[in-house]
Amino acid sequence: MSNSSSVPLSVLDLSPIIQGGTIPQAFTRSKELAILAERLGYHRYWMAEHHNMAGIASSATSVLVGYIAGATSTIRVGAGGVMLPNHSPLVIAEQFGTLASLYPDRIDLGLGRAPGTNQETAQALRRNDHDASENFPANIAELTSYFDDEKPTQTIKAIPGQGLRVPVWLLGSSLYGAQLAARMGMPYAFASHFAPDMMLQALELYRREFKPSADLKKPYAMVCVNAIAADTSAEAEYMFTSLQQHFVNMLRGTPGPLPHPVEDINSAVAKHELYSANHTLSLSVIGDKNGVRTGLQNLLKETDADEIMINGQIFDHSARMRSFELIAEISADLAK
Repeated sequence: MSNSSSVPLSVLDLSPIIQGGTIPQAFTRSKELAILAERLGYHRYWMAEHHNMAGIASSATSVLVGYIAGATSTIRVGAGGVMLPNHSPLVIAEQFGTLASLYPDRIDLGLGRAPGTNQETAQALRRNDHDASENFPANIAELTSYFDDEKPTQTIKAIPGQGLRVPVWLLGSSLYGAQLAARMGMPYAFASHFAPDMMLQALELYRREFKPSADLKKPYAMVCVNAIAADTSAEAEYMFTSLQQHFVNMLRGTPGPLPHPVEDINSAVAKHELYSANHTLSLSVIGDKNGVRTGLQNLLKETDADEIMINGQIFDHSARMRSFELIAEISADLAK
């Protein structure tokens, strides 16, 4: 992935727990994928915060970011993201200040507004929905101030963190995040891997209303997409059935481990359930290397994204590693 004109490719990892698998296995596989991604030239490796979800092991996100950063040496590692309303801004600044001190110039902090879980679990996280909505911009400003140079009148400091200028991103799946990222002059990542409907409107709004900041002079937009590549299209479609079943299970209110793929998805779930899941996953790019190349090229033309992040939840670990290898091989063809 050395073509300087190509759009950077990155990785989103939820550290999926597969059916019949274990959490330690999920962490080991995340580490192995990160090492491979670094070798293949992927730009970033992000982990996402979720809670009380039987199929996702990345709840203690900052801990996993340190684990992945410690296993690699050059790839940027970060949170995509930390759900800030679940946390104190000072604590997150200290955690990522610590990470940035241990792994200089390699740590990113992406922030989201959603709880990353259901309402009951959100309450267990001591999260107040009203306050989260009202205070989110102020909490971002407070957090980023802890990464700025120390001010003479400042009485509360993030130690470590102060002065480290850890890059902070805003994540979104709606127009709200796009508008806020534009207003605050922050890089923006859109979650089209599970929220396809507002993607183009959000990107257009972000670019139109962007105001330069001390850290970012012009808009920078990343799009996250589900992508699965295999040696044949049929094999890729087979692997994709795990993700389809996973989303059907969430729609049913019964989330669980990532299911084993099935030969015929229509025999595994009801037609109306598959319709809903496929709508959520409608921007997914699934196929052999040529098919995924075309799909990602089309996504790039449609979005004019500055970076593409790949979410590849695949049941079989070797097939997942192979998918990221195949996608890396077409990266030079993804140029703006």
